[in-house]
Amino acid sequence: MTEMNLKLIKMNTSFYYEKKEGLGKKLTHLGKIFYDKFERVDSMLTSVLIQKHLKKELTLAHSLILADNKVENIVFDYNGRYTEKFYHKAQLLLREEGFMNFTAYESKTPGHLHLYIHKGHTELSEGKRLGRMLSLKLSQTFPIEWRVFPNDEMPPEFNILVIPYEVYAKERGSSWARHL
Repeated sequence: MTEMNLKLIKMNTSFYYEKKEGLGKKLTHLGKIFYDKFERVDSMLTSVLIQKHLKKELTLAHSLILADNKVENIVFDYNGRYTEKFYHKAQLLLREEGFMNFTAYESKTPGHLHLYIHKGHTELSEGKRLGRMLSLKLSQTFPIEWRVFPNDEMPPEFNILVIPYEVYAKERGSSWARHL
């Protein structure tokens, strides 16, 4: 994995989250209890830190929610057994819906994927709506074994993802290709 592959995500590098040992702090959101194992660090996410993360010396995460409640990516966090089938189905759906730029990354757990749909500067509410819509359409052809980010089911500080370790597949296309 190179840092150039991570540039596709367009992370906000002005802060990051670091995983801490232990149970974490307890939060309640919409009647559910969450334990936050990640602590926000208000300093720059540097190349040195990213390299330590890729060597698995520490675990770092980035926020999906940018300043002014904007998002750059809608992310499917797939935790199932059929990675290839999931990616194939998701790829077909995304192309059909007109999303031509997306990248699948391998997470720490083998066989699990983070599928980043590169949307560009989008309002947070619009990103959540698009994520729900894409998840609903994908669930009609594939059993739900994923979580979509950003979402309302979790507190805002839980709309973070661990920085990926390896590229699984990437797709770059033209936005006009759907209309051929």
